[in-house]
This record gives sequence, C-alpha cells and structure tokens, in this order.
Amino acid sequence: MKVTQLELPGVKVLEPKYFEDHRGYFCETYSQRTLAEEGIDCVFVQDNHSMTKSAGTIRGIHFQNAPSPQAKLVRCTRGRIRDVIVDLRRDSPTFRKWVSVELSEDNRKQVFIPAGYGHAFMSLEDNCEVQYKASSFYDPALDRSVAWNDPDIGIDWDVETPVVSAKDAAAPRLADSDVNLLVGEQS
Repeated sequence: MKVTQLELPGVKVLEPKYFEDHRGYFCETYSQRTLAEEGIDCVFVQDNHSMTKSAGTIRGIHFQNAPSPQAKLVRCTRGRIRDVIVDLRRDSPTFRKWVSVELSEDNRKQVFIPAGYGHAFMSLEDNCEVQYKASSFYDPALDRSVAWNDPDIGIDWDVETPVVSAKDAAAPRLADSDVNLLVGEQS
C-alpha cells in the first residue's frame, strides 16, 4: 500500500495494491496490521455507505464532538468526489486549515481522517457512492456540522449552486459552533 501524508497532521491518502487479471481484480481495502505499520492505530467500529444522486451535491462539514470524535477511512466506490478535510481542533496550529483530495472508483484512493477533523465531500458525477469506516459509534447527541461555505474556512468548492441538505444549510459558522475537539484526543 502506498501512503502519502497530506499537509494536515495525520491525514493520509492510502492507495491499496490491486491484483488484476482477465477475471477482474482483488484488493485489500482494510488491514489493521498494515494501517498500524503506517501509524494508524485506531479501531473502526462502524461502516457507513452513502449514495449521492446529483453532481454538485455537498455533504458536510460533519464531525462528532468529544467525548466520541470519529476517525474515518473514506473511499469512493462509484463515481468521483472531491473529499475535503478541515482541522477543527481549536488548539492546533493548523486550526481551520483544509485539504482536499479526489477519490474515485477509478483512482481507488482512500483517505484516513484522524479524530478532530471535519469531513465533507462534493459529488463530481451523478450517482456517487461513498463508503467509510468510523472509529466511534454514531451519537446523535454529539453529531455536529459546520457551514460548508464558512468564509473563515474558505473552501473553494468551484460550484455556483450546490445541492445541500436542510441540516447543512442551517449549520453554524465555525466561530459560532460548540466544537470541543483538541489535539491528542483519541476516538
């Protein structure tokens, strides 16, 4: 597996090895041992799968507050997305900074997002499917969003009229959020 560290601490792009022949392919998408060798030692407890019907749909910026923040291992299994990760750890030197990576069924990349980061993505094609592992169970009492268009974060989505959910449209700016994530918190 090829692993590339991105500009935010702990955020990594993973490129699994694919073994292909005339029948198709085989790959290992998750191995606790392999990830531990790359410094990723969280235990995943939940798998999630979303389908997004229309290109130009933004989901996020989502996160789960302490005491159960979530690390995620994200991949796009159908179509193409622009995955965005935002540092929401108030005591971090990279607080409010973001990075993005294109994930697609063709490039087969995955992104590891440590606890303490917000996650969002925009579908670049119709009918995108995204699957991800989470290190903490979903807790509706701790579920939060930050405005996808918060000017203090400044994500350039490169879309004029995105499709967003009512929840994401009503999400507060980071400055008005009760985000309580800190550096070093484990999930």
